[in-house]
Parts: sequence; C-alpha cells; structure tokens
Amino acid sequence: MRYAETGYNLEIDLTTGNVERVETDPKDTEFLLGGVGTSSKIMWDRVGPEVKPFDPENLLIFSSGLLCGTSCPGANRTMITSVSPQTDFVAYSMMGGFFSPEMKYAGYDKIIFRGKSPKLVYIWIKDDKVEIRDASHLSGKGSVETQELIRQELKEPRAHVAAIGLAGENRVFFASIEQGRSSASRLGLGAVMGDKGIKAIAIRGTKDLNVARPAELIEINNWQMEYMWWRQENPIPKMMPIMAILGSPQEMLECDEKWHTENFSWGNSRVRRKNFWTPEIEEAWTRQQLSARKRLISCYNCPIKCGALISVPGVAAYMMKCFTKLTYAMGAFVDDLEWGLQTAGKAIEYGVDGFSCPQVVAYAFELKEAGILTEEDFAGTDAYPPCPEDNAGRFLWMLDRIVRREGIGNIFADGTYWAGKTIGKGAEKYAHNNIRKHEQAPLKLGAVNPIYYLMYCTNEKLNITQIEGQWPQMPYSKPEDREAYVKDWFQVPDDRFKEWFKLWEMKGEHALPYFPGIPEIFEIVDWMERMHLIDDMCGVCTGISAFHLKPPYHIHNYPKIISAATGMDISEEELIKITKRDRQLIRANNVRRGWRQIDDMPPEDHWAKRLPEYEKQLLEGYQAYKGWDTEGIPTKESLESLDLGFVAEDFEKRGIF
Repeated sequence: MRYAETGYNLEIDLTTGNVERVETDPKDTEFLLGGVGTSSKIMWDRVGPEVKPFDPENLLIFSSGLLCGTSCPGANRTMITSVSPQTDFVAYSMMGGFFSPEMKYAGYDKIIFRGKSPKLVYIWIKDDKVEIRDASHLSGKGSVETQELIRQELKEPRAHVAAIGLAGENRVFFASIEQGRSSASRLGLGAVMGDKGIKAIAIRGTKDLNVARPAELIEINNWQMEYMWWRQENPIPKMMPIMAILGSPQEMLECDEKWHTENFSWGNSRVRRKNFWTPEIEEAWTRQQLSARKRLISCYNCPIKCGALISVPGVAAYMMKCFTKLTYAMGAFVDDLEWGLQTAGKAIEYGVDGFSCPQVVAYAFELKEAGILTEEDFAGTDAYPPCPEDNAGRFLWMLDRIVRREGIGNIFADGTYWAGKTIGKGAEKYAHNNIRKHEQAPLKLGAVNPIYYLMYCTNEKLNITQIEGQWPQMPYSKPEDREAYVKDWFQVPDDRFKEWFKLWEMKGEHALPYFPGIPEIFEIVDWMERMHLIDDMCGVCTGISAFHLKPPYHIHNYPKIISAATGMDISEEELIKITKRDRQLIRANNVRRGWRQIDDMPPEDHWAKRLPEYEKQLLEGYQAYKGWDTEGIPTKESLESLDLGFVAEDFEKRGIF
C-alpha cells in the first residue's frame, strides 16, 4: 500500500482525447518526494530543451504535494509546472485553496496534460470518471465566473475548479490560473493552459487517503496547531505587523500600509512616495478595506485566515490575499484603495498576474511619456474607444487592450521584456525590473543586501517570496531584543545561527553588508531555500512554513512528519540530501535549455548602492558552495554525489560541462 500518496498520475492527451491512469514508481517518491521534485524529473525525462512553451510536446503538470490531503495543517498547495512563455525555461507556479487535496481524494497525485485540443474544453474528474467536455459556451468568460458556471452545469457545488480567463485564452504571457481561494499567477502558465485549449479543470474526490502511522502523525499535527494559535496570539515583538504573525502576509487582516506604500515602488517600479501615508489616506484606505472585506477565509485544513472575500461595487465578489491588494492602485498612481480592489477583481476575472500586469501597464505609459510611443498608438478604432487621459481610465483601457490582444495591447501582452524588444527605439532600457525576462516585485532599495543579492541571483522560481523567509529581514537595534528573539528560536538548523543573529547590528562592524560574513551568508541563504524546497515537494503553504519567522514546520520536525505520513523513515540528513538533489535537478532542466548565470542577475537598479567586487566574491563563492561552476552549472561531481549521474551523462553528450 502507498501512504500519503495515491501512487497514480492522470495522463490526458488533448490531441487524441486519450485518458490514462498511470501507476507511479515508489522509488521516485524516495528519490524526490513529490510536488515540484517529481515534476522536475518528469520534465527532465519527457520535455527536451528544444520544446517551446506552445509546442504540443510541452507538458502542463498539476501536482499535489506529498503531504497534501493528510492531516498536516496547510498542506494544500498545487504546484503547476511547464515551460514558461515569458522565459522559455521550465517554470513552477503555485496556488493554495482546495484543489490539491481534492486531486488526492479523487485518486491522483498529478494531472499531466500533453498535446493540444482542437477546440476549447474543460476537464471533469470525479474519482475514476474523467471526461473531456466542450467549453465553447465558456469562451471569453471570466475565471471566477467560469468556476461557478461549471459547478452549476455539473450540479456539483463541492467541485473545485481551476480556470483561466480571457488572458489565458489569448495566450497573454503573464496569464494566471485562478482557483477558488488562490491563484497560480507567476510565469504565465495560464497562457500554456489556454494554448492547450483547456478552459478549466473541475475535480471532485471521495476516496480515502492512507497514512503509515496516523497516531504519530496526529500527535505532531496537534502540536503544530496549538503552536500556530499561540503564535497568532503572541506576535513577535517589534516586528512589522504582517510578519509578526503567521499567514501568507496578512494583508487582508492588517490595514496599516505605511511600510508598503512608502517603500515599495509605484508605477513601473520606479517612484517611491515617502510621505504618502497621511492621516487622511490612512482613514480612507482603512475604511475602504474594512467595507470591502466581507470575511476572512482560509485554505484547506489551515486555521490561519490570510485570505478575504472581497465585495466592491462593479465587480463580482472574489477572494484576495497578499500584496495584490495594493499593486493595481500603486501601478496606476490612483490614490483610491476601492478603485484598486475593483480593478483587482476585474483583473482576476481576466486571469492575469497581479505583480506583472500593473507593471506592464505602467511600462506602456512610461514609453508614451518618453516619446517612444505616440498618440497614434493609443488612438481608438471601430472596436474600441481612444485611451482616456486620467490615470484610472487609461489603466483600465490598456488592461482591456492587453487581455484582448487589441492594437498596442497585443505587444504588451508579451510582458515588458518582449514588448521592449518588439518596440525597440530604446524601449528595452525601460523594462528595468526583470530577472530572466520576468517582472519582479516592485521594490527599489538603498545599499545592496548580500543575503538578498544571493537569493535574487540564484532563485530558480524567480520570486523573492519563494526563497526568503526564516531569517529576519533586518536586525534588532538593541542587544536585549536580539537575545529575547533567539530564546525560543528552535527552528534554526543549529545554535550557530542564533549567535550570528545576536551579533547582527543596524550599524557598525557587525552590520550589513559585511556582517554576517560570507560563509555565514551562504548557510543562511541555503537554509531558507532548503525549507522552500521541502514545502514545494510536500505541498505545504509557505505562509505557515518557509516564508515566515518561527513557523510550525522546520528542518527538525519535517523528517518526523514525512516519516509518519509515508512510512519511509527518513532522517534529517537524508531529507537535506533529497532537497539538494531536487535543487540540482530543477537547475539542470534549465541549464539544458540554455540557462547560464548571467540570466539570473538582479535588476541593475534594485539597489542604489552596489558593491561589484564584493557581489562577485559572494556569487562565485556561493556557486562553489552549491556545487556549481562559475556559470552556475552543477558540476559532474556534485551531480554524481546526489545520484544524478544521468544528468551528468546528458550534459557530457551535449557539451555543457
């Protein structure tokens, strides 16, 4: 019997209509656990470097994590894997909600799509019954609207539906996949779903999922739940409110946005408005948020309510969490939170990434202001009116053009990098906030932070929130506060981390950028990434794990949890080796596609003060620490030490080493 997993993947060939339930090899679970780990191996085996994002041979993989559907709190993430249209590299996008556990209860660890449907379809999965259904009547419908229409059509109110909007149908490069209480937004995998002709996937499962040692697992889970409640009732002192408690930053709970609105950048990640958060703005935005927020909600089997049901005039009610609350108002330079929430609701129906989309729209108007684009580019046609002059009106106009790929919007639908290449005339330099052609969080800072520098340079998932986490962003100024912080910091790999933190100061010889020292920085960054990798293999939400300070999941209890759930009995050392193997395979997939270290440099203007020689020393040293050469390619020795000899052989045949 297989424990914690079903032992089966669902394979759907959209070209032929063939559906197959395929038994998986338990050795793959021992080798890479599940989630992103086993999806990376499937991509390695079946999607060669010559395959492009919109080729029929490209796979679209919806994966549960190893712990999804068990009693483990917050184990509800769906990991979606494919080749990104933005980057042309293998990409990983994730969403919470209920979809992943429902997949397990239907009897599948993964749903793997290949080929292309000749017409728009949706997939209906109810346990062993799988249907490819016509979706022509859903063409052009919003992603949230589509979910409800499908539930009504199926007469299955408890079905969970992942859907794309108009942006996905039109292959907008930053199209998202929306699902109930979460969204897989990053890297444009909604465009791949649209290209394959899939409007939605609806799933309902009623089967049991077995675990190896339920009493042992429940005992750990009960402690986790008690600890999570304690953390919520005892916020970390002197920490910003959204980070002082657990949750996928608590933007829906907290109304104080002074830090974000004055430190994150407005427009095309360009302008900081240092005195924006006036008493008048605070009063208005707090009132608007509390009026729009109908109730706080959580994902499957999680006590932390970090999402909210939002209802504002002009758009259907929708679920929101995290920083998207602000991205549209800040991207458009509109000082009205209600407008931002209305626009976010419209964008979710269209199915676009809430980080990329506002920057792309702002980028278009920046090019107009620079004289690179002209009034003619923003003129009307028989199909649509001319672009308005006001900030709110012009933003919505461009959003509509992009998702419909109309006029100038057709160019910007490919994102800032590709739009700059197409337009030319110096437009490329205005696409300034990208890594690997992908828009980053709208944040510009002062002096370079070496910890964040390495995370930006080496993060395969291209999202800083998918690598940062358990090491605080800044030190406490007072020694007694640092002493107090480390007293109950049992999540660290060992006590050396506590000693480094106690010495870390705001100013002086023990301050950034030269403290912690280079060897210590390597261990800190590696630890934070390791925890994210475990989350991604197990399907655990980073909001109660790797992203947060002092979470209920950590390197010391994860082996016990995995062992009790699966019966594999892995040690801490064995789990670390699995994460290293997973990391090298993730990187190898993209090295084979032409990725080199130059592709992962942070935006030049991310920090105002740079230290080129020190940065070079950091990067080259960290590459050696990770078992990579100076191009960021895993070495033959590191691959073979992790039982990835098949990758080394492939690299040798291709002349990559």
